[in-house]
Amino acid sequence: MNNELLQRFLRYTAIDTQSSENSTRQPSTAGQWQLLNLLQEELTAMGIHNSLSKHGYLYAHIPANTDKPCVSIGFVAHVDTSPDVSGKDVKPCVIENYNGGDILLNAERDIWLRTSENPELLKYRGQTIVATDGTTLLGADDKAGVTAIMQAAKTLISNPLIKHGRVCIAFTPDEEVGRGTENFDIEQFDAQYAYTIDGGAVGELEYECFNAASATISICGHNIHPGYAKGRMTNALLVAMEINDMIPAERPDNTEGYEGFYHLTQMDGTVEKATMHYLIRDHSSNEFKLRKQQIFNIIDTINSHYANVATVQITDSYRNMRQFVEPHMEVVDWAKEAMRMASVEPVVVPIRGGTDGAALSAQGVPCPNIFTGGHNFHSRMEYVPLQSIEKATEVILNILQIAQNDTKKRNN
Repeated sequence: MNNELLQRFLRYTAIDTQSSENSTRQPSTAGQWQLLNLLQEELTAMGIHNSLSKHGYLYAHIPANTDKPCVSIGFVAHVDTSPDVSGKDVKPCVIENYNGGDILLNAERDIWLRTSENPELLKYRGQTIVATDGTTLLGADDKAGVTAIMQAAKTLISNPLIKHGRVCIAFTPDEEVGRGTENFDIEQFDAQYAYTIDGGAVGELEYECFNAASATISICGHNIHPGYAKGRMTNALLVAMEINDMIPAERPDNTEGYEGFYHLTQMDGTVEKATMHYLIRDHSSNEFKLRKQQIFNIIDTINSHYANVATVQITDSYRNMRQFVEPHMEVVDWAKEAMRMASVEPVVVPIRGGTDGAALSAQGVPCPNIFTGGHNFHSRMEYVPLQSIEKATEVILNILQIAQNDTKKRNN
């Protein structure tokens, strides 16, 4: 067991860094500042030049140690954890030399991590599994990524014989609430290529994600005493239900792979007024446009029936990064080769979600996503094999050496 890596990971997970959707500040919570300050202290102690912005973006750079021309490679992870489940007072459960059976996380509450519900656990026999006591998040999303980057940085500083180009590091806040690149300084980051270390199971490599938008539908009903309501009342709540029935039943719970969806995330209201919030997702740009148009068409139909009771506002969130990465497929090839060097078979899959890398890719820095090894993100059943974080660290170091050698070949 790599005790240094384990202690680093547990040190980071001990800090509650849940982000908040209701805050206008960035970072949105004090805990994120706490972890960012700790990371800055550790980088400084390593002798790595760094700076922490007023918006909570921590940038660090390790100079190239080769006199040959070489591209600058960046690595990005987010410090916040999901607001869906508490990340306060994490009680880690460390299972060394896992034997392949069910794992008792909490005897008092009879909480188990069961192989019948998590069959992938069986692949990690003999490894060290890190979970919680089943009452909080673990925070592997994305503190496993933070850990891998920091461990790789320490390895580079401790082993100058590892030749590499300029290394650019960024830790971002508020990724879980969709604000991870809101104030990201692409010039200060200063990477030609980058990778987010924010994926799931060992081997995952992703360079395409959803096109994403959010839709807010507002409905103005007409309330009147129910005893006199015939022909006069328009119940905004019932109109909202009708709208939802008209939206295709393509939801997160019945789609997979490249299939897009509509996701009703919130509905509030009274007879007089109601509001609905949807996420719209699709990998295909054409299908994405059609999905948005479908919402507008439904509102037009409702308004023709109920005399203009509904309005909709649709806001694009991010775009599929594939279109920005494909002209620079060397960044994907380097990651594949780096994984194979680490005895990890790459598994190229589409992200059914978003990533900071989508925004960075759109800004001119091709940025695929690499595994951290975690499972059951955003859940009290979250866990990560320690050896998977080790592999992520190894892949980071391999990418730097592969990119350096590839740059030499291209320049010769």
